[in-house]
Amino acid sequence: MTIRVVVADDQELVRSGFALILDVQEDIEVVAEAGDGAAALEAVRRHAPDVALLDIRMPRMDGIEACRAISAASACRTLMLTTFDADEYVYEALHAGASGFLLKDVRRDDLVHAVRVVAAGEALLAPSVARRLVEQYTSGGPRRTDPRLDVLTARERETLLLLARGLSNAEIAAELVVSDHTAKTHVGNVLAKLGLRDRIQAVICAYETGLVTPGAPPAGGDPGGGASPAWARR
Repeated sequence: MTIRVVVADDQELVRSGFALILDVQEDIEVVAEAGDGAAALEAVRRHAPDVALLDIRMPRMDGIEACRAISAASACRTLMLTTFDADEYVYEALHAGASGFLLKDVRRDDLVHAVRVVAAGEALLAPSVARRLVEQYTSGGPRRTDPRLDVLTARERETLLLLARGLSNAEIAAELVVSDHTAKTHVGNVLAKLGLRDRIQAVICAYETGLVTPGAPPAGGDPGGGASPAWARR
């Protein structure tokens, strides 16, 4: 199956470079390039790609606004690129529906890998961004458990806790002593009931709703926090 991609960046050389890197892959086809967010949104509507690679800062419509519009109107998944390793862009992009966030100095192989991961329905962050994101949501005072979690069964809450630890479906299955298929079903139910697009938003939700206590690792997590979460690793 060929992954169809739209590449949007207001710098022509950067845009063409990313497009060239992706288009030479046997399983990836760049179906359109765009110089701003509005053009990217139109390209998504016209070509129905699997992934939109969006620069954060673009004229007419920036990448975050384009991401929000694309996420609301299509099944296309968005991968954000920026030269700015700034927290506010990470949070805004993820809440707009982004499935990945990479810095523009990303290596060629990592860019290709990111597109494949996002197209497969997973989520991806640069490791440095992932660490800062979790640190932000684990700082501050304690919060009360959010009533939004009332829609989850006890097993689904356990699943969300394991998602917050960064466990894969296979690892969740091992923790819960269930089949991989059952674990996948639990993950899907959690995302559907809470209206979440992917695993990154599930991690954020676990901290925002108070299921995971700020300032402490998720249940069963590593207090040392030395390694990046699984959802941020290759």
